[in-house]
Amino acid sequence: MDVNFIDGVLLVDKPENWTSHDVCAFVRRRFGIKKVGHAGTLDPLATGLLVLLLGKATKNSMQLSACDKEYFGALELGIQTDSHDRHGKVTAEAPWEHITIEEIRAKAATEFTGDIIQVPPMVSALKHEGTRLYKLARQGKTVPRDGRPVTVHEFRFEKKEGKFVEFLAYVSKGTYVRTLVNDLGESLGCYATMARLRRRRSGTFKLEQSVTIEDLKNFTPAQLREKVIPLSATLLHADHSGSSRI
Repeated sequence: MDVNFIDGVLLVDKPENWTSHDVCAFVRRRFGIKKVGHAGTLDPLATGLLVLLLGKATKNSMQLSACDKEYFGALELGIQTDSHDRHGKVTAEAPWEHITIEEIRAKAATEFTGDIIQVPPMVSALKHEGTRLYKLARQGKTVPRDGRPVTVHEFRFEKKEGKFVEFLAYVSKGTYVRTLVNDLGESLGCYATMARLRRRRSGTFKLEQSVTIEDLKNFTPAQLREKVIPLSATLLHADHSGSSRI
């Protein structure tokens, strides 16, 4: 069975410490598929739904990535890092014990919900004069970044246990959740960084539909084909991948 004739979407539950590129490369090598891309990067710290595009579906990457996404995660109060998550270098610390979940909810509702302007982090794949920002950050450089409009449909806080606070974020394309956490921490005056993050939804695709890396290690080409959402259904998804939640 020639898997290079498979065109469509494969939903993968990305493990922590894998980059999105790592997952694409693994599937490409494992099954000998020439074209494998994705519709929306997940940071190495993040886990959950990664939408892989196989074959001709790679041509629809912009269309399929232009959808709202839902995450569940936890932030850590009291510290700030250069990457805005726990994988980064700690750059500042502050007392956090006085911060209540009610204060966090109020601040998120008034300043970080709705249409906002977000300045992307230095540790990101965006480019400045042709160079990826994260490469400049590794050299200790900081360059000006323009703020970008994003929409935070929901930023809800579930519970607080010590310095860790669990949250749900439902956001538009292009939103950096770790930067949302960082900016919230700055506004609270105690700093915050993202401790963990899991993507649960991308448009109408759900985490429950995904397969794991361990599954893929054991799949035959026929089993892989069974899990691929055909290109026709993929494009139907793209036509209904706005801000609706199912």
